[in-house]
Amino acid sequence: MKHWLSAARPRTLPLALASIFMGSFLAASVGQFNWLIFALCCLTTIALQVLSNFANDYGDTQNGADLAGRVGPQRAVQSGAITPKQMLGGIYVLAVLCLIFGVSLLYFSFKDASMQVFWGFFGLGLLSMLAAYTYTAGKKPYGYAGLGDISVLIFFGLVGVLGSNYLFTKTFDWANVLPALSCGLFATGVLNINNIRDIESDTRAGKKTIPARLGKAKAIIYHWVLLSLGMLSILIFSFLQAENKYYYIICFPLFFLNGIKVARLPNPDPMLKQMALSTLVFVLIFGLTQIFS
Repeated sequence: MKHWLSAARPRTLPLALASIFMGSFLAASVGQFNWLIFALCCLTTIALQVLSNFANDYGDTQNGADLAGRVGPQRAVQSGAITPKQMLGGIYVLAVLCLIFGVSLLYFSFKDASMQVFWGFFGLGLLSMLAAYTYTAGKKPYGYAGLGDISVLIFFGLVGVLGSNYLFTKTFDWANVLPALSCGLFATGVLNINNIRDIESDTRAGKKTIPARLGKAKAIIYHWVLLSLGMLSILIFSFLQAENKYYYIICFPLFFLNGIKVARLPNPDPMLKQMALSTLVFVLIFGLTQIFS
């Protein structure tokens, strides 16, 4: 059981939930919150994230990125603690859970809506599952082509925030694109830390992540760009709302600390968890301010 828990990578779950929390807080700020929808959103997102982590463990071993000598936590399949066949079975189980939670979520969210909306979101859910698996698994994983950053920005930002918000409100607000981008950019920062840590092993395996392409020095500059744009996006949102709700700024030193440590540490792996938790704390403070201020 401990090997399965390790393969689930619990430290990535706060980041996965951050976008759901953001979308839910934005809905609650306009009086459109539902606890059942929120709970099902969280369950679906956790299942998707664990599915992605299992597929990453399975795919990176099959494609040669998780070889002996890699930096960072030991992977279950690479170490032999879980066989490839067992991990593939775990992926199937998580896929079924994603469908159960996801369909339940759509039923309670859209039971009074048109079937077109239901099937549209169902297709988006299947696309999310496909993206979670094919990131590093399959014959042509897109993560090996350096497209992981775009995927994270889309699914941990735009889809996570705007999609979850729509499940509550049944409307789309263009202004919410800014907090969605903020979540997506911070999530991409977490991936960037992971890829900076794995530059050597990824290069050997032919995994052309952005840090593997740019080198560590330029990847650190890229990291600062992600952090800066994430903070700028939410500041613009608050400015456009013309409301004095900038309390989340107290979280910005956490992001600056992250950038400094990533630049200075030989192995930035500890900052991966720090960045994920900082993003969640930022979302919580932002959201509570939107509701109670």
